[in-house]
Amino acid sequence: MKIVFATNNPGKLREAQAILGDGFELVTPAEVGITEEIPETGNTFRANSLQKAQYIYDKTGLDCFADDSGLEVDILGGGPGVHTARYGGPQRDPAANIAKLLSEMARREQEASVARAYGIPTPKATRKARFRTSVALILHGEKHFFEGTMEGRIARKCSGHGGFGYDPVFIPDGYDITNAELPEGGKNAISHRGKALRAMAEFLKGQG
Repeated sequence: MKIVFATNNPGKLREAQAILGDGFELVTPAEVGITEEIPETGNTFRANSLQKAQYIYDKTGLDCFADDSGLEVDILGGGPGVHTARYGGPQRDPAANIAKLLSEMARREQEASVARAYGIPTPKATRKARFRTSVALILHGEKHFFEGTMEGRIARKCSGHGGFGYDPVFIPDGYDITNAELPEGGKNAISHRGKALRAMAEFLKGQG
């Protein structure tokens, strides 16, 4: 089955193709003539994924899907959330994003420590976090949604050279290494995007 995936990120494309398997041929927006940046101005992952998928469908009429994924960190009140990709600036630089994340978390931890030292009741700082994905599929003009999460915690420094985005500082629950240190197949088996895409694949297979 040929289907347009609203990404030009080679890491995400490779990951999605591995998860969906040989029965699916993923096509990028550029391959169907969409070279401009696809807007994503929603306040939730679901809103953004639908906005991207709808943009492609309106332009091409082709079956398509889009995901919006982000990192939610408890000590940052659920941030960076929908601002995950641009957290360190509009250039979407992973190194800048990670640097800002670690800096902001260290600042919040220091604030909590000082507050407790002065006897101010403050919850203990936590490094708990999760990746969340929402996938919007438009198939024959009908909309369908699939969700996935991966719980974990944020490391204090980068480790590993695999994956992409925040993978070098995200340690999934049940592991003592980061996503960037996991083999690609191992990461796909537990990842937020993997869970959502496998649910979508099962749905599509059921459509005959």
